[in-house]
Amino acid sequence: MRLRNIPGSRDIIAESSWVVQDPSSHRSAWNQVFQNDHPLHIEVGMGKGRFLMDLAQAYPERNYIGIEMYSSVLLRAVQKADALADSLPVPPGNFRFLRLDARELASVFAPGEVGRIYLNFSDPWPKDRHAKRRLTSRDFLARYEQILAPGGHVEFKTDNQDLFRFSLEEIRAKNWILEASTFDLHRDPVLNQNNIMTEYEEKFSSMGHPICKLIARPK
Repeated sequence: MRLRNIPGSRDIIAESSWVVQDPSSHRSAWNQVFQNDHPLHIEVGMGKGRFLMDLAQAYPERNYIGIEMYSSVLLRAVQKADALADSLPVPPGNFRFLRLDARELASVFAPGEVGRIYLNFSDPWPKDRHAKRRLTSRDFLARYEQILAPGGHVEFKTDNQDLFRFSLEEIRAKNWILEASTFDLHRDPVLNQNNIMTEYEEKFSSMGHPICKLIARPK
């Protein structure tokens, strides 16, 4: 269940150097924020941010932006980033956070600006009338098409098999290329290679839930 309404969370976020406060002003110029020309990858719905920060440490030659719309969840990511920086001789400089509704991605990223999009354990929105809110719906796939670089792709992980099947159907409906998929990531020797686990992934796999993963891209 998502955390909400933590007093003072928005003030802390507004003062954090990890959070870009006016992201639309950096559209088409994120290389200036990071002061390099490294590829830009984003995680939509990053939660508390551990996955993104682990990626950033594992791949310093890439830049990462985590997107989260709930202030009280983003606050936890800011706190984790502060703790990480305090634990290292040199704080990592290749990740930032945004407080943003994912429907507004195209207002923040220019066409072709994003090389990869990560979706991890997204809200399944189980009621049919809420299908368009799912981050793997064809509506969101169309949004991703607007910002992905040529050859750029989406990586999606979940333990919800109904959501995973829905996602596969939406990818087919959008005529995207499905590069890889599995209903049991941790038993797949190829897709599980160098897999970085999220907090939810550790939790659900420890309960015996198989983890699903797909990689897809627009044609």
